[in-house]
Amino acid sequence: MLKLLVGLGNPGPEYEQTRHNAGFWWIDAVARELKATLQAERSHFGRLGRVTVGGQPLWLLTPSTYMNRSGQAVASVARFYKIEPHEILVAHDELDLPPGEMKLKKGGGHAGHNGLRDIHAQLGSADYWRLRLGIGHPGDKSEVANWVLKKAPSDQREALEACIERSLHALPDLLAGRTEKATALLHTSKPPRPKPPRPATPPADSSAGGQLL
Repeated sequence: MLKLLVGLGNPGPEYEQTRHNAGFWWIDAVARELKATLQAERSHFGRLGRVTVGGQPLWLLTPSTYMNRSGQAVASVARFYKIEPHEILVAHDELDLPPGEMKLKKGGGHAGHNGLRDIHAQLGSADYWRLRLGIGHPGDKSEVANWVLKKAPSDQREALEACIERSLHALPDLLAGRTEKATALLHTSKPPRPKPPRPATPPADSSAGGQLL
């Protein structure tokens, strides 16, 4: 059963709408769903909220440090409340998935994600759950830093927001530890296919008084 949900991002208004803050957006959506309030906790280096689910406490966290120090907040909360790595889920932006797709996994490497890298180091374990929220890839490795720290265009942002909304349907199973069922829901929740373009309308016959606009 999960006891700590973490969303990764960078603090400050200049980063609020950037792709790298997808984890923050997810936690905000979960907090609204569970009617939780997150408040600044300097001793835990982040914004922290608590709700009761199934008679058990559940903590929601967004680190107030920059991304590459995310583990400081996660480890602080985990140690204080005696939460094991396998009871933690971290939501983060994922370059290897297109906007609108998400994947749930447990353990594994950090794949160069600096937030995950620091959580690995601070927890001393990779045995925690991750919800990977697709943001797409710029296609060029040298452009990754600019990509994650920029706002997504409206169609990509809408796809990501719809993905986050769909993820809430799996939240009861996630929190109850029914990870197989939650995984099935999350992985089969694909963004809707775009509608095919409508056939072009033949130009009007000018001889019949029509106009080409």
